[in-house]
Amino acid sequence: MDKIETMRAFVAVAQENSFTGAGRRLGLSTKLVSKYVQQLETRLQTQLFNRTTRSVSLTDVGAAYLERCRPILEQMDELDSLVRERQGALAGPIRLTAPTGFGSTRLTQALIQFLHEHREVELDMKLTDNRVALIEEGLDLAIRIGALRDSTLIARKLSDMPLIVCASPDYLDTHGRPQDPRALSTHACLVDNNQVELNVWRFHADGQEHVIRLNGAVQANSPGALTQMAIGGLGIARCPLYAAEAALEDGSLERVLPDYTTDVFGVYALYPPNRHLTRRVRALIDHLAQELQRPRS
Repeated sequence: MDKIETMRAFVAVAQENSFTGAGRRLGLSTKLVSKYVQQLETRLQTQLFNRTTRSVSLTDVGAAYLERCRPILEQMDELDSLVRERQGALAGPIRLTAPTGFGSTRLTQALIQFLHEHREVELDMKLTDNRVALIEEGLDLAIRIGALRDSTLIARKLSDMPLIVCASPDYLDTHGRPQDPRALSTHACLVDNNQVELNVWRFHADGQEHVIRLNGAVQANSPGALTQMAIGGLGIARCPLYAAEAALEDGSLERVLPDYTTDVFGVYALYPPNRHLTRRVRALIDHLAQELQRPRS
């Protein structure tokens, strides 16, 4: 049995905490993944996983083996990709994570052309609104929007992402259209609990900053969910432009306080400092920077 394949199976099970999930990741049957791991344990004469009917977790030895095993596999992938890329074509895996809403809309739209042009690139995209640990999950790249919290990662800004304040016309017809940020204190505000300042919105006009403290009875960690709540008339939301632009265009949302500006977030590509960026990952970052800064038609 190929030692590298058994190591790949082991790493996949560790990342997924599941033999079934590892099989899906590798395109193998659960039975074959289990066989590979068992053969690896037999060769090493140790148990790498604690197994129950409900869970799979690393043993102490397994955790230590994973720490050494992962960079070896990354180097093997690098060698394979280097040969193919030296022949002219970008090739090999790119594993990235991104927020669900942005990843399934603007990011996907930006990725399509890149993947058409580089058919030998194998993209594995993990969309989640939770922060993902890149190194532990074996990821090459994270796309994140907003304030950066993890100083251990290297960040490259790809574009700006304006925040807009909006509500449904029905809500505004019923509760009134605020003319001043201070009026928001009398409105139902929908709050993104990913933000560092949870119940604070900042506005700017005529060189002055207005800091508004909200009573946000409804919170969510997804801009897409907040946008849908605003469309449904639950209150006033502050959303990244990508989440609300379609609803603004079709009239199901209306800008609130259009004479005031609020924060502008950055869209960033983040990657671990101890990982050499492959040519394909660098090319993807360059492509995203160009595409995400392109004016929307």
